[in-house]
Amino acid sequence: MSRAAAIARAHTYFDSGEFLVDLRRRVAIPSTSQEPERAPALRRYLEDEMVPSLAPLGFTSRILDNPSGPPFLVAERKEEDAAFTVLIYGHGDTVRGLDDLWRAGLSPWVLTIEGERLYGRGTADNKGQHSINIAALAAVLAQRSRLGFNTKILIEMGEEVGSAGLRELCLAQKDDLLRADLLIASDGPRAAPDRPTLFLGARGSHPIELVVDLREGGHHSGNWGGLLANPGIILAHALACITDARGTIRVPEWRPPLPATVRRVLAGVEVEGGGNGPSIDYDWGEAELTPAERVFGWNSFEVLAFITGTPERPVNAIPGQARAHCQLRYVVGTDVNDIIPALRRHLDRHGLTQVEVRRGGGGFFQASRLDPEDPWVGFIARSIERTTGRAPTILPNIGGSLPNDSFADVLGLRTVWIPHSYAGCSQHAPDEHLLAPIAREGLGAMAGLFWDLGEPGVPTLRVGEKLDARAPA
Repeated sequence: MSRAAAIARAHTYFDSGEFLVDLRRRVAIPSTSQEPERAPALRRYLEDEMVPSLAPLGFTSRILDNPSGPPFLVAERKEEDAAFTVLIYGHGDTVRGLDDLWRAGLSPWVLTIEGERLYGRGTADNKGQHSINIAALAAVLAQRSRLGFNTKILIEMGEEVGSAGLRELCLAQKDDLLRADLLIASDGPRAAPDRPTLFLGARGSHPIELVVDLREGGHHSGNWGGLLANPGIILAHALACITDARGTIRVPEWRPPLPATVRRVLAGVEVEGGGNGPSIDYDWGEAELTPAERVFGWNSFEVLAFITGTPERPVNAIPGQARAHCQLRYVVGTDVNDIIPALRRHLDRHGLTQVEVRRGGGGFFQASRLDPEDPWVGFIARSIERTTGRAPTILPNIGGSLPNDSFADVLGLRTVWIPHSYAGCSQHAPDEHLLAPIAREGLGAMAGLFWDLGEPGVPTLRVGEKLDARAPA
């Protein structure tokens, strides 16, 4: 009975093909939350796949209806005299399949192996990632018959439509079903394919809509040019005053603090796409920040769509309206309640009172971040380094958005995410895939971590208290 044996068991699970068998079965369930007609598949993923998979590990599962969206699964495993409880999160829903856009020989709902790539919808986001964590728990249980801590698993089925109802579930169950001390979850990409990574929260995502609506219909540019205000030009000036020509944010309230602890942890971090990603534009964004600081420690404003007139059929007419769909990705230290008011004040200072500012539709997650110097960050990092032989990259938060605020702010948990994918995985796009080497390494790293969390001498973890998280023996 040893840590090394548990890790070897996790690796054997991959090498024997058992991991592929389980992942193939899960990918085959078309559990996209973005297509209402797939709703039965969302519940089927929980009832027919997760419940039977967790029962042999000693978990008691409950499927909870969600008045705001797809259902949740909460599974619990209790151990006598366990000092603390770990909550493990994942989501079983996916984005829409986009079946007709996958290249020849691939299908979103069929696991296909080509070299080191495991193709299929959900392989990277998020079925493959939570499958790795569940299998790592199984490896530890098979080796020593106990984990050494209480475990709760939360699988939601609406993450890809904004996690509707998750915050409400956490509020209702924070002292009962979801009472825990530490969140460990896996989603998103590593900083680089060959570098184990931890991230401690997520940037928030705030949709913003800018509208200039001056009149009904278009008017001939020959007859009216120079007499009628052009909404496209007005909106272009509004967008140009939000950032400068290299994308540097000019709204004062949108420029967050950058704590020294965040700068220290990001020092030397390189951002890589793993071959499939685009090349970084080093002359874009905040000039005084490194690329890692720009995406993991700072805010970014993006124009996602901008329309005026009829671009598909231009005519000689001054349009009556213009509209831009925008987004602020923001970090801790940004006042979320002041994002829209601050932009309104900024535009007014520039005389752009004709531009209407609205909160846009779509997903909305708040920014969250665990202190990089929290003792448990060091504990988990040392465990992963011991297993993989490489110190993990530690990111204060992921550049994208996740429902981490529900766990950090509502449940009051320390939150550590350990991704098992990479930036070039085609997440949300056709040809989504998981890299086999990362999956295999992730299985071993998580088995090692779960072993270490259950070892004697790990300090009791309670919400809100600092503790001496010692290195694994």
